[in-house]
Amino acid sequence: MSRLKTLSDNEVPQQSRALTEFIRSSLGWVPNFFRVCANSPAALSGFSFLDNALGQTLEYQLRTQIAVAVSQVNDAAYCLAGHTYYATRNLKLTQEEIAYNRAGASSDDRTNAAVFFACRVAEQRGHLKDEDLASVRRAGFSDGQIVEIVAVVASTCFTNFLNSVAETDVDYPVFGEIN
Repeated sequence: MSRLKTLSDNEVPQQSRALTEFIRSSLGWVPNFFRVCANSPAALSGFSFLDNALGQTLEYQLRTQIAVAVSQVNDAAYCLAGHTYYATRNLKLTQEEIAYNRAGASSDDRTNAAVFFACRVAEQRGHLKDEDLASVRRAGFSDGQIVEIVAVVASTCFTNFLNSVAETDVDYPVFGEIN
């Protein structure tokens, strides 16, 4: 059972209802993360704003692969289940590719550079070496895209940390551990 309240539809604060209804219309349901986050309309609004802004610049597949990798780094079961669910359902990523992502890699060279870089950002809490930046730049990422990768890491860390603190009940299929 979640340690923070998982709000029912009737309990969602008025300021968060438009967002939760948008989520319902987009996904067909409101995942528990959003029900927990709705305890703070400001947090839900801020998260949604950042997530939507990044969705206009970095492609959904890359953001999802980064989220899978960072969720693995942070041992965030709820987020790992959710991002893996969308990676397989919406993006049709293979279990092999998801295993690569969970290990901080990808079968695609450019994606590999971004996912590896994102994991380094999460693991080192942003304290990277020059070579880390040089590597992601060699893969063709601009400074603007690097900033956005860091923003995806930060957004993913927010969801990872909130769901870990809350022990949010997982409402997605759970995938196995990496050996």
